[in-house]
Amino acid sequence: MADAAPLRATAAARQAVREAVAAHRDDATGDLYGIAELCTTFGISARAIRFYEDKGLLAPRRVNGTRVYTRRDRARLALILRSKAIGASLAEIKQYLDMYGPHGEGRLQQLEWVLQRTDAAIAALEQKQVHIEATLAELRLINDSVRAQLAARG
Repeated sequence: MADAAPLRATAAARQAVREAVAAHRDDATGDLYGIAELCTTFGISARAIRFYEDKGLLAPRRVNGTRVYTRRDRARLALILRSKAIGASLAEIKQYLDMYGPHGEGRLQQLEWVLQRTDAAIAALEQKQVHIEATLAELRLINDSVRAQLAARG
């Protein structure tokens, strides 16, 4: 039986993403996080976080030369990871995050963008599913035909 540890880790990371996104507006927005804490919370490497910084997706503060992340940074990281999981490019993720604005004024625009993106992804996956089902049906016909030919000969 397969090891369930990776599944638990993935579920824990998804839960961390949901909590970070939900909590970014809490009153206690003074919470600060170190890079190691974010790595542990989201199950990613410090290198990945620095990569997102280099791409302009995260902009942590510096305190005595150390990266310090706010609750908002944590929520942005959660959204980055969630967006990557559904196949969004880094350019699309940046566009989405930039829509939000400093005070959330672009939230409606974000929701409309997500709706358009998910509608398109669902349609594409449904089309692939139809193609896969047709291919499976064809392969089953071929398989049955070959089995019948082999049975007749043998």
